[in-house]
Amino acid sequence: MRPVEEAFAAELARIRPGLSARYAEALPGARAAVLGRLWRGLLHEPLPGLTVTGPGVVTTAGGRLLTGAPRRPHDLGEEPALRLDGRPHAHPAELLTALGLPSADRLVEDLDDSVASLALSRAAAPPPYAAKTLEDHEQSVVDGHPYHPGCRNRPGVSVAEQLAYMPEHRPTVALDLVALPAGECLVRGPWPFRDGDRLLLPAHPWQTRHVLPGLGLRPYAVAAVPARPLMSVRTLAPLDGGPHVKTAFSTRMTSGVRDISPGTVRDCVALSDLLAGLAARAGSGLRVSRYLAGAAALVNGEPTADLSALLREPVTGNVLPVAAVTRATAPDPEAWLGAFARLAMTGTLGMLALGAALEAHGQNLLAELDGDGLPCRLIYRDLADVRLSPARLARHGVEPPAVSARLLGDDPAVLHAKLYGSLVGTTFGGLVALFGQGDRRVEARLWRLVADAAREAFDALPQRPDVRADRAALFAPRLPAKAHLLARLDGAPPGDSWTSLPNPLVT
Repeated sequence: MRPVEEAFAAELARIRPGLSARYAEALPGARAAVLGRLWRGLLHEPLPGLTVTGPGVVTTAGGRLLTGAPRRPHDLGEEPALRLDGRPHAHPAELLTALGLPSADRLVEDLDDSVASLALSRAAAPPPYAAKTLEDHEQSVVDGHPYHPGCRNRPGVSVAEQLAYMPEHRPTVALDLVALPAGECLVRGPWPFRDGDRLLLPAHPWQTRHVLPGLGLRPYAVAAVPARPLMSVRTLAPLDGGPHVKTAFSTRMTSGVRDISPGTVRDCVALSDLLAGLAARAGSGLRVSRYLAGAAALVNGEPTADLSALLREPVTGNVLPVAAVTRATAPDPEAWLGAFARLAMTGTLGMLALGAALEAHGQNLLAELDGDGLPCRLIYRDLADVRLSPARLARHGVEPPAVSARLLGDDPAVLHAKLYGSLVGTTFGGLVALFGQGDRRVEARLWRLVADAAREAFDALPQRPDVRADRAALFAPRLPAKAHLLARLDGAPPGDSWTSLPNPLVT
């Protein structure tokens, strides 16, 4: 075991000794799962000091050879070992260290933590069962992001805390409430949690323990709102119903710190109203799950990202996140993918034409299923990462609300990267790999279904210059994709890093 794995094992031995054997048994599979994601990145991201010199062959600047199975960008699956100069390496962090990739210390730490946390997730997650509710589906996702090597990277969250708070363990998490005078809070929308003239802000218990003391704050009520965590960890569905609560959880999960910026609080209601109106105008059947209210505490007169919360309208019905789709939930893969592709392309391309580029990955997109188990409607949630084009909105008679400048921009390349990188590169890539199971003929047929749905959606839109440009970009030889490894190299600029990949819609 590597040191992080040993630390996890030692904590398990103290608090849950009955899981120790299962954790040890899960480690090889967790290493292979993260190594598979790493191998995809090494093959398809523009990393310094590495060159792809053949199918499944990467050459370092010093002439060393790294070899493994050829892997297309959308391929899923574990990689038991890669060979560096003929020597097998089964642990992703060990391999990356041996490669000597420049500025990779932070990434090595991510890989170590991701392996240990993934092994814990697999060891401690309850056995599969028939999901009946949205929360069941959310908590059925054990392995996290299908392409990100940091799929279960959770630094600063102990083994005990992971077991208590992470959705794959299906816990109930009781949120605390912090009381503050209304004048010491930034608020948008009608805030329902109050005690007289004081606002009550929900705080995740991890945040209460690790962050609030540094702000000089403590709960007014402990364990006041029992809730079930959704896939994003820090968004929870209260057991008593009502709005979902998105809390700050100020540590890095996958690759981003999960606090809630003051800008997001300021934007939440106005942005929700705009996107809901655009969705209705597009007439595509796409629904936006709106933020109803947001609040942040003022610390030294300024709103803090570390004690903020958003309230999002709940989703009801036979609904599941697309990231939770399995072969069991889609027994007829071609029918399922065809129905989903028509809805997704019509909805997201219609929104893009109006001026809103959605980050349509499998956690943000939810599918409502009809009586035959096929998608009949889509719901989009988590609005803070959309991009809005003021020029496009103006051409449709819409004035953008006063939202954060980072959300605004007319550059088509940025709009296309936001939508196409998430929708094609992650959502459809994962579905095609899941349904195709490595059969390239089946995968080609599935990609044709997706391409046909896109063409139908474009044909139904007014043929304006924006739409023609969007169509040309979606069917270009290459599409933008997030570069997960590049973004975690030491010294990388904050935010997303990008690359481009061969477009499966035209091959």
